[in-house]
Amino acid sequence: MRTRLTDLAVRKLPFSKNGQVTYWDELTPNFGVRCSTRSKSYIVLLGERRRRKTLGRHPDLSLADARKQAKQLLAASALEGDALFSSQSTPVAFADAKARFLEDSQRRNKPRTFNDYKRLLDRHFNFSGDMQSVERKQIMKVISGLSATPSEQSHAFVAIRTMMNWCVRHGLIEYSVVPPMKQKTVERNRVLTDEELRHVYQRAQETQFPFGPIVQLLLLTGQRRTEVGQMRRSWITDNSVTFPEGFTKNKREHRFPLSPMAKAVMGALPDTGDLLFPAATNFEKPFTTYAWHKARFDEGLEDVGPYTLHDLRRTFATIHAKIGTPIHVTEKLLNHVSGTISGVAAVYNRHSYFEEMQAAMDEYDKYIDEVIS
Repeated sequence: MRTRLTDLAVRKLPFSKNGQVTYWDELTPNFGVRCSTRSKSYIVLLGERRRRKTLGRHPDLSLADARKQAKQLLAASALEGDALFSSQSTPVAFADAKARFLEDSQRRNKPRTFNDYKRLLDRHFNFSGDMQSVERKQIMKVISGLSATPSEQSHAFVAIRTMMNWCVRHGLIEYSVVPPMKQKTVERNRVLTDEELRHVYQRAQETQFPFGPIVQLLLLTGQRRTEVGQMRRSWITDNSVTFPEGFTKNKREHRFPLSPMAKAVMGALPDTGDLLFPAATNFEKPFTTYAWHKARFDEGLEDVGPYTLHDLRRTFATIHAKIGTPIHVTEKLLNHVSGTISGVAAVYNRHSYFEEMQAAMDEYDKYIDEVIS
């Protein structure tokens, strides 16, 4: 029986009173839902012999994930033949499956991605027994236990889900017991409170180079993380930093003043050549591993709600509004080109506002100093 499978349609499919009934999808060939007296399972037919493979049960496996798995298996079957999907003669141990996944990941992914997967899986997922014995409640117990570190929790969930889906595609298990990831939408208006700001800044002071000083400069300058990460000593004078054309988001030159606190942070940095924050493996390239470092950084911030590094930039702008900095001066500090001075006004107004920015940064320093004291 053929039908257009949607989430609503699958929910409404009746259980079979006698035997099993399969409803084939009109959108994806050889993919369907098999209804028995008590369950509904997603299936796919593979190869010339139309070998049936069960992907998982509804609603444990979503329609979107089942259809995605089916397409991947159909493509792999066409390229590699039925050998890929032959049944395992003996159950595969979880540790062995993890090792095989990581070996494949190391070949296909960037080193940073592979290292993140390896760290997360080795640190959080060390189940004994074979793959067939791993249950959803085991995995979700680990994930729930990471609720105090939302970033680590999210990355761990992605890592185990990616591994389990890989195991499905390679025939090590019939279906993944990891539920679909429900992304929590974070509103783009997050501003840290003064108390949270104090915790973050003090944590940054305690955190070693390079990430601790990077967070300090993000808070003290309001610049974007990629701009701080690629900052060079040749761009710095006694009281300012000038990003050349092409090194900012809008590709325009950007000069902004340095406050006393920002200069103190820069003055304490180790000598790493021209780049203030070079990559650990190549001093000729700028720092880029923000996600990995932030996950560790946030482990010491139990009193701070989930936040992004960009939220520090938004907090910087909000504090300037609180202390009375004119909006056009704040926009100059942030290097916004579509703000209050834009269009024709920007063409005719060539004033740099550097002195006004310097005064605003001095006042900002006073505010931050009071908060963290």
